[in-house]
Amino acid sequence: MAKSQKKGGGNSQKKSQDPYMAFNFMVEIEGLTVGGFSEVTGLSSNIELESYVEGGVHHHVHKFPKYMNYPNLVFKRGLGERDDLWKWYEDATRGKIRLLNGTIMVRDSKQDKLIGWNFKKAYPVAWEGPQLNASNGSEVAFERLELVHRGVYKA
Repeated sequence: MAKSQKKGGGNSQKKSQDPYMAFNFMVEIEGLTVGGFSEVTGLSSNIELESYVEGGVHHHVHKFPKYMNYPNLVFKRGLGERDDLWKWYEDATRGKIRLLNGTIMVRDSKQDKLIGWNFKKAYPVAWEGPQLNASNGSEVAFERLELVHRGVYKA
Protein backbone atom coordinates (compact mmCIF):
# COMPACT_ATOMS: atom_id res chain seq x y z
CA MET A 1 0.00 0.00 0.00
CA ALA A 2 1.40 3.44 -0.92
CA LYS A 3 2.26 5.80 1.92
CA SER A 4 -0.52 8.25 1.05
CA GLN A 5 -3.09 5.43 0.99
CA LYS A 6 -2.35 4.01 4.46
CA LYS A 7 -5.18 3.73 6.91
CA GLY A 8 -5.36 6.85 9.08
CA GLY A 9 -4.71 9.32 6.29
CA GLY A 10 -0.95 9.15 5.77
CA ASN A 11 0.22 12.27 3.98
CA SER A 12 -3.34 13.50 3.38
CA GLN A 13 -3.39 15.09 6.86
CA LYS A 14 -0.47 17.41 6.12
CA LYS A 15 -1.18 21.11 5.78
CA SER A 16 -1.28 22.48 2.25
CA GLN A 17 2.03 23.86 1.01
CA ASP A 18 0.40 26.27 -1.44
CA PRO A 19 2.02 29.73 -1.62
CA TYR A 20 0.41 32.47 0.47
CA MET A 21 -1.81 34.95 -1.33
CA ALA A 22 -0.46 38.53 -1.46
CA PHE A 23 -3.79 40.38 -1.36
CA ASN A 24 -4.91 39.64 2.21
CA PHE A 25 -2.69 41.45 4.68
CA MET A 26 -2.91 43.81 7.63
CA VAL A 27 -0.61 46.58 8.84
CA GLU A 28 -0.36 47.62 12.48
CA ILE A 29 1.69 50.61 13.63
CA GLU A 30 1.89 51.07 17.38
CA GLY A 31 -0.50 53.67 18.71
CA LEU A 32 -1.98 54.61 15.33
CA THR A 33 -5.28 53.72 13.69
CA VAL A 34 -4.04 52.84 10.24
CA GLY A 35 -6.90 50.98 8.57
CA GLY A 36 -6.33 48.80 5.54
CA PHE A 37 -3.75 49.29 2.83
CA SER A 38 -4.04 48.27 -0.80
CA GLU A 39 -0.29 47.94 -1.29
CA VAL A 40 2.94 47.61 0.71
CA THR A 41 6.35 47.68 -0.97
CA GLY A 42 9.92 47.73 0.29
CA LEU A 43 9.87 44.48 2.26
CA SER A 44 13.46 43.55 1.53
CA SER A 45 16.99 43.72 2.85
CA ASN A 46 20.49 43.11 1.62
CA ILE A 47 23.99 42.95 3.01
CA GLU A 48 26.18 45.77 1.71
CA LEU A 49 29.55 44.37 0.64
CA GLU A 50 33.10 45.68 0.53
CA SER A 51 35.11 44.37 -2.44
CA TYR A 52 38.81 43.73 -2.04
CA VAL A 53 41.13 42.84 -4.91
CA GLU A 54 44.06 40.84 -3.61
CA GLY A 55 47.33 41.26 -5.48
CA GLY A 56 48.26 38.14 -7.43
CA VAL A 57 44.75 36.65 -7.18
CA HIS A 58 43.16 36.95 -10.62
CA HIS A 59 40.29 34.47 -10.47
CA HIS A 60 38.04 36.24 -7.94
CA VAL A 61 37.44 39.37 -5.88
CA HIS A 62 37.07 39.01 -2.11
CA LYS A 63 33.79 40.36 -0.74
CA PHE A 64 33.31 41.21 2.92
CA PRO A 65 30.05 42.16 4.67
CA LYS A 66 29.83 45.80 5.81
CA TYR A 67 26.28 46.44 7.03
CA MET A 68 22.62 45.65 6.44
CA ASN A 69 20.65 47.85 4.07
CA TYR A 70 16.86 48.21 4.32
CA PRO A 71 14.94 50.19 1.68
CA ASN A 72 12.09 52.43 2.77
CA LEU A 73 8.67 50.86 3.28
CA VAL A 74 5.92 52.37 1.13
CA PHE A 75 2.25 52.05 2.09
CA LYS A 76 -0.62 52.90 -0.26
CA ARG A 77 -4.28 53.11 0.73
CA GLY A 78 -7.55 54.70 -0.24
CA LEU A 79 -7.90 58.20 1.17
CA GLY A 80 -10.48 58.38 3.95
CA GLU A 81 -11.37 60.11 7.20
CA ARG A 82 -8.53 58.59 9.24
CA ASP A 83 -5.69 61.06 9.56
CA ASP A 84 -3.35 59.48 12.16
CA LEU A 85 -0.73 58.82 9.48
CA TRP A 86 -0.98 62.37 8.16
CA LYS A 87 -0.52 63.76 11.70
CA TRP A 88 2.51 61.50 12.22
CA TYR A 89 4.02 62.77 8.96
CA GLU A 90 3.14 66.38 9.74
CA ASP A 91 4.86 66.06 13.14
CA ALA A 92 7.97 64.74 11.39
CA THR A 93 8.02 67.75 9.02
CA ARG A 94 8.14 69.97 12.11
CA GLY A 95 11.05 68.09 13.64
CA LYS A 96 9.00 66.01 16.08
CA ILE A 97 10.19 62.53 15.07
CA ARG A 98 8.29 59.67 16.71
CA LEU A 99 9.98 56.30 16.16
CA LEU A 100 7.27 53.65 16.00
CA ASN A 101 7.34 49.89 15.54
CA GLY A 102 4.94 48.05 13.27
CA THR A 103 3.89 44.72 11.83
CA ILE A 104 2.86 43.60 8.35
CA MET A 105 0.88 40.36 8.59
CA VAL A 106 -0.31 38.09 5.76
CA ARG A 107 -3.63 36.38 6.56
CA ASP A 108 -5.62 33.49 5.18
CA SER A 109 -9.27 33.57 4.05
CA LYS A 110 -10.40 33.13 7.69
CA GLN A 111 -8.24 36.13 8.73
CA ASP A 112 -5.83 33.89 10.67
CA LYS A 113 -2.22 35.09 10.68
CA LEU A 114 0.05 33.11 8.34
CA ILE A 115 3.34 34.99 8.23
CA GLY A 116 4.52 38.46 9.07
CA TRP A 117 7.34 40.92 9.49
CA ASN A 118 8.05 43.49 12.17
CA PHE A 119 9.71 46.78 11.33
CA LYS A 120 11.52 48.76 14.01
CA LYS A 121 11.87 52.46 14.84
CA ALA A 122 10.13 53.79 11.74
CA TYR A 123 9.15 57.35 10.92
CA PRO A 124 7.60 58.99 7.85
CA VAL A 125 9.84 60.69 5.29
CA ALA A 126 7.41 61.24 2.40
CA TRP A 127 3.67 61.57 1.82
CA GLU A 128 1.89 61.73 -1.51
CA GLY A 129 -1.73 62.72 -1.92
CA PRO A 130 -4.23 61.47 -4.49
CA GLN A 131 -4.01 62.07 -8.22
CA LEU A 132 -7.21 64.02 -8.87
CA ASN A 133 -8.80 63.78 -12.31
CA ALA A 134 -12.36 64.93 -12.99
CA SER A 135 -12.59 62.95 -16.23
CA ASN A 136 -12.60 59.59 -14.44
CA GLY A 137 -15.39 59.45 -11.89
CA SER A 138 -14.79 55.85 -10.81
CA GLU A 139 -11.18 55.97 -9.56
CA VAL A 140 -10.37 55.74 -5.86
CA ALA A 141 -8.35 58.58 -4.32
CA PHE A 142 -5.15 57.06 -2.88
CA GLU A 143 -2.52 58.34 -0.49
CA ARG A 144 1.02 57.03 -0.17
CA LEU A 145 3.25 57.12 2.92
CA GLU A 146 6.94 56.26 2.92
CA LEU A 147 8.74 55.19 6.10
CA VAL A 148 12.42 54.89 6.90
CA HIS A 149 13.15 52.22 9.52
CA ARG A 150 15.90 50.32 11.29
CA GLY A 151 15.20 46.84 10.04
CA VAL A 152 12.65 44.21 9.06
CA TYR A 153 12.48 41.00 11.08
CA LYS A 154 10.29 37.89 10.83
CA ALA A 155 7.34 38.22 13.22
